[in-house]
Amino acid sequence: MILSVLFVIAGFALLVYGGNILVSGSSNVARYFGISEFVVGLTVVSLGTSAPELAISVMSALEGHSEITLGNVIGSNNFNLFVVLGATGVFTALNVERKIAVRDIPLSFLFALIVLLFGNGLFIGNPHEISRIDAAAFLLFMATYMFFLFREAKKEKDKNVVNKPDMSMAKSVLFIVGGLVGLIGGGKLALTGAVDIAEYIGMSEKVIGLTIVAVGTSLPELVTSIIASRKGSVAMALGNVIGSNIFNILLILGVSCLIKPVEYDTSFNFDICMLLGGTLLLFLFAIPKPNRIRRWQSGLLLIIYIAYTIYLIRN
Repeated sequence: MILSVLFVIAGFALLVYGGNILVSGSSNVARYFGISEFVVGLTVVSLGTSAPELAISVMSALEGHSEITLGNVIGSNNFNLFVVLGATGVFTALNVERKIAVRDIPLSFLFALIVLLFGNGLFIGNPHEISRIDAAAFLLFMATYMFFLFREAKKEKDKNVVNKPDMSMAKSVLFIVGGLVGLIGGGKLALTGAVDIAEYIGMSEKVIGLTIVAVGTSLPELVTSIIASRKGSVAMALGNVIGSNIFNILLILGVSCLIKPVEYDTSFNFDICMLLGGTLLLFLFAIPKPNRIRRWQSGLLLIIYIAYTIYLIRN
């Protein structure tokens, strides 16, 4: 038990350090190439911070722990939306670019809805299972989304003035790689300790997946987004959250279910509806001009998640 607590503490330390240097390196790359921080957050940063979710979900799928696979993805997305975005927004009001409000947030809603449809057999594949056909569809959506993102990044590079970088490109890449290593290693340490503590207390596999595992694998997103907002990179923080939620479904669930189809327990319908409701709420917060998520709205997201977690544990 003491060793598990030490793992959690060491994991947090690595997460903070890794998130700090990852944001520094990524911001520098964005300035060097004239690419917006949002696009960098939506791609490089969100893919990197989603690495712990990918590792845990694939391992869980291979070992037949379907509830942890699904709970990790769905729980991580709920944590990203309500806690990561909520905690980031409490520090500073989040300005949302118009295209993010009308494109990326609705896409995040759509992909979560597709999981609900696939899991209940309302579109393709078998009911109560996310099959390899479903997984192939997720990966196709992923490839299409990435294509449009990189095309947008190329347009920004062509029209933007290249800013003077704060460090060399080699050092920036080193910071990014080192930051990702710190985030993945810290997430693994914190997760191992947290799961051991949860098993000692006695929690079901589903609740562990939706809470302890999901929170543990989402710590990189939380730390990175808070650090980014504190450094003034609000766009990167927002891109990290939205990008991670999209990648968690399309890439992580896609890869996991392609390796081995995952059984879908219909009790997850409530948790996905929670994610859909939260994404819709985010859209309603962000869409009115001047497209800003205010501090009280971020606080509301945190309160909703606290109530949701209490409900999970009690039921």
